[in-house]
Amino acid sequence: LSVPPEIPKEDGRPKWDNKFQYILSCIGFAVGLGNVWRFPYLCQIHGGGAFLIPYFIALLFEGIPLLHLELALGQCLRKGSIGAWNAISPYLGGVGVGSWMVSVLVSLYYNTVLTWVMWYFINSFQEPLPWSVCPLNENRTGLNEECYESTTVNYFWYRKTLNITPDVTESGTLQWWLILCLAACWAIVYLCTIRGIETTGKAIYVTAIFPYLVLTIFLIHGLTLPGATDGLAYLFTPNLNTLKNPRVWLDAATQIFFSLSLAFGGLIAFSSYNPQKNDCEKDAVTVAIVNSMTSLYASIPVFSVLGFKATTGYWDCLDRNIISIINEFDLPEESIMRQNYTAWISFLNSSYPEKIAGLKLKSCDLQEFLDQSVSGTGLAFIIFTQAIILMPGSQAWAILFFIMLFSLGLSSMFGNIEGVFTPLLELPMISKSIPKELLSGIICLICFLIALCFTLGSGSYWIDIFDSYAGSLPLLVIAFFEVIGVAYVYKIKRFSKDVKWMTGRKPNLYWQITWRFISPLLLLIVFVAFVTLQIQKPSSYAAWNPKHEGFPMKEEKVYPPWVLAICVLLAVLPCVFVPLVALFHLIKRMCRNKDPSFVPPAVFSCQGANS
Repeated sequence: LSVPPEIPKEDGRPKWDNKFQYILSCIGFAVGLGNVWRFPYLCQIHGGGAFLIPYFIALLFEGIPLLHLELALGQCLRKGSIGAWNAISPYLGGVGVGSWMVSVLVSLYYNTVLTWVMWYFINSFQEPLPWSVCPLNENRTGLNEECYESTTVNYFWYRKTLNITPDVTESGTLQWWLILCLAACWAIVYLCTIRGIETTGKAIYVTAIFPYLVLTIFLIHGLTLPGATDGLAYLFTPNLNTLKNPRVWLDAATQIFFSLSLAFGGLIAFSSYNPQKNDCEKDAVTVAIVNSMTSLYASIPVFSVLGFKATTGYWDCLDRNIISIINEFDLPEESIMRQNYTAWISFLNSSYPEKIAGLKLKSCDLQEFLDQSVSGTGLAFIIFTQAIILMPGSQAWAILFFIMLFSLGLSSMFGNIEGVFTPLLELPMISKSIPKELLSGIICLICFLIALCFTLGSGSYWIDIFDSYAGSLPLLVIAFFEVIGVAYVYKIKRFSKDVKWMTGRKPNLYWQITWRFISPLLLLIVFVAFVTLQIQKPSSYAAWNPKHEGFPMKEEKVYPPWVLAICVLLAVLPCVFVPLVALFHLIKRMCRNKDPSFVPPAVFSCQGANS
């Protein structure tokens, strides 16, 4: 990928060592924790294989066109998000500021999720695993009550890791173990991003490739576990009736959108370090397909393990019932087995109905165990950790699993930090004499200090709030203005010429139609549907409260007004820059127009800037 002679040497801007490093960085940014703990869950609750239909439609008409647009923009303008949108039109400068703000907000809480992963990783070296046994109570006369009433994995997660408060308004105290892990996580992010892509480009070889190796190991092992085929059959058996539900289509569109890390500014930053004569169209299609295939690939080991967990739970249920029946009827041991359990129950029910009713046997149904669907932290820190306890050599599997999650999250953090770092480097107010190492250090230190609030007892509630409001709605708004800005402000005709100049071919009819009409329309529909569902849904959260009557079920609580105000602020803050910056430049232009010596700036073009 040597720079062609017609393009002058860039002014000290770093470059990728090779094309593979750049593609890996984009894949590492796009492929994150959501591919492992969100996509399989959506398949599970939305009709298994049927979910893939709206998923790939959304990929084709929303994901790939927007990804190509962002990669082409960064490569063409060779600037971060703020500089790129200012170059296209000063009125669109707010789009860049908005995406920078989202990258900051997401980085704050995303690295705290890695803090939890690191805490579990450290604890994975203990024998037995600390989430496999209940501790004794304070008097050492029995098991801890909270642990005994819930489960060992729930207790370790909610009490030993989060030390969670029963209400979002109760802050609790800072947890020293989480502070240490958070400091370590930010130190790792700093060391890897110390000089921007010059250091992340080296680290990405490990963080982007390693998760695939672990997923493959889990895949091979998972398929050998009892119940794996039940889990996979449950995941991929299509239920086409679910396609009538609009929520399925909305979830498919939002999953594609967030999974590809669109509108964060990180992809624009990454592609800005490319030589301008590079096939960004091919890059966009490659990254999008690898990202979606990774989601499918990750689903197989995840559901093999979940099938194994469901089968083990089902067998335990049967075994408890069998012991009760054998004791009640004084039958010889092993007279009732799992294989002939159903026949025995039918016989005893018809012969001794009163005795069987008195035993209060549990209803054992494999389908019910498979239906226990959880996404996000619940899947990683509760369901999966429970399944790992049941595996032979559980320590090794726990260590592998949490290293994989850490690598996935870290490579996504590189993109988030690049979305913050690159635009700052280009701001005129930041002196070029400031070393990159110092600027990167200041960013990481400030983020670490703000993120300390997530290590409080109420921290996990706030992470849910940040994830639901800062990391969702603003991205849809920013992406909508991105595609509108290119299609109708910069003009598709001019943008197509730029793409042709970079790739050697004019964007075909598919790109033209999606950029002009389909993608903006889809984004608008998704935005309206998303807002409608948020308004209809009660603004409540699930609190872990050991004093709650229905414990270990979570207690549904309503957000107080001041927390709701913060939710609205998080959703509106990045978006508000779009109209504010446009209004600022409009007033500025109106004032300048009164000055007869004022000459309006020429419209920017890639070819014009580099010819």
